[in-house]
Amino acid sequence: MIRKIKGKYVVLSETTGRRFGSYDTLGEAKRRLRQVEYFKHLAERGLPAGKAGRKKRIKNLQRIASR
Repeated sequence: MIRKIKGKYVVLSETTGRRFGSYDTLGEAKRRLRQVEYFKHLAERGLPAGKAGRKKRIKNLQRIASR
């Protein structure tokens, strides 16, 4: 989730409230939220988060970031 706190857009976990970064623009915060969601779903599917599959993940992140 994204909240505006002290003039910055902050990406927060909906369940734990953990911060995933604060950004000057809403667009930057949305981009980071997409990255967090991507890796969350990777873990749910049991896909590797280490070096294995790194090139594929980087390509996917670049594709997401270019939207």
